[in-house]
Amino acid sequence: MGLISNDELVVRLLLTGYRGLVRPALFTSASGDPEEIHSQVIALLSELPDALIQRIQSLLGARRNPIEVAGIRFPGRVGVAAGLDKDGAAARSWAALGFAFAELGTVTAHAQPGNRQPRIFRLPHSHAIINRMGFNNAGVEALAARLDQWGVKRGRNMLDGPIGVSIGKTKVTPIDQATEDYLFSLRTIAPYADYVAINVSSPNTPQLRSLQARDLLSELTGALVNTARELDPADPVPIFVKLAPDLSAHDLAGLIEVCEETGVSGLVATNTTTAREFLHPSELHLASQAGGLSGAPLTRKALRMVEATANRTQLPIMGVGGIMTPADAQAFFDAGALLVQLYTGFIFNGPALVRGINTLTLPDRARR
Repeated sequence: MGLISNDELVVRLLLTGYRGLVRPALFTSASGDPEEIHSQVIALLSELPDALIQRIQSLLGARRNPIEVAGIRFPGRVGVAAGLDKDGAAARSWAALGFAFAELGTVTAHAQPGNRQPRIFRLPHSHAIINRMGFNNAGVEALAARLDQWGVKRGRNMLDGPIGVSIGKTKVTPIDQATEDYLFSLRTIAPYADYVAINVSSPNTPQLRSLQARDLLSELTGALVNTARELDPADPVPIFVKLAPDLSAHDLAGLIEVCEETGVSGLVATNTTTAREFLHPSELHLASQAGGLSGAPLTRKALRMVEATANRTQLPIMGVGGIMTPADAQAFFDAGALLVQLYTGFIFNGPALVRGINTLTLPDRARR
């Protein structure tokens, strides 16, 4: 057996400790309720004192492979995906765990409770999650107030890495009023966000994915990009669009064309899927649960979407969906993603996955 590097040793120790101790304790706490466990973890991270955050960062927080994307300097390539920290409660702690950036949200113009519980289902044998949360959040104004309290402003790097914010449509807002709904969120959060991601691809808000249709998307992205320019003519906040993994090749081509025409700064590929492929036989009974599927069963589909998107556009791509190992992240980078984001992979593999991705050897490329 050959010698292993210090990085590899640290990753192995982190993975062993997380899988052997931390994850079993988490998965059996709160009577095994995945949503309550998630809430407890976010609460714990939100309450860490500064001294402990600094100590954790000295052990876990080394970021590598910095890159400039859409005019933003990222200290590394791996970030927190939207949904993990909807209201930004733990935003001060993500850098300490090795994340280079965090995409908070999805937040909406108005606070809303989301869908009825239970609404999240863990599939441990499939290394997957099904969720139908429905954009439960305290509202964009609450997130803006929290960031303002911490002194966060766009471009100031107060939380040791860029902060993105994912915005979505309030559930009760009719589709024909969606643009104004998104514009309220953009105007509210623009002073604090290094970039804003438009979520039009969640399967858990009725009719939301209809906003990916060419005419509706053109109206929405055009209005948001123009408003970003009005808010800061010299340096508009970059607007990204988050894609569904279930788009046809034809629909993807039309969506990309609209994004290029309206001046979108980049794409996030992908959201969760409504498909139910590659589930473990013991968990097929959960396939009928409504919601978006994430984790290992999504890996191939998300990777194909990143590759197809990169082959059609020079817009920068953040890859997300089923990144469970550093090798998965490498495949996303090879397919054309400049950055990657984690949600389910982090839940199943913890900080070891972040550290493993940070140790990858990647070129210092930039794409605006």
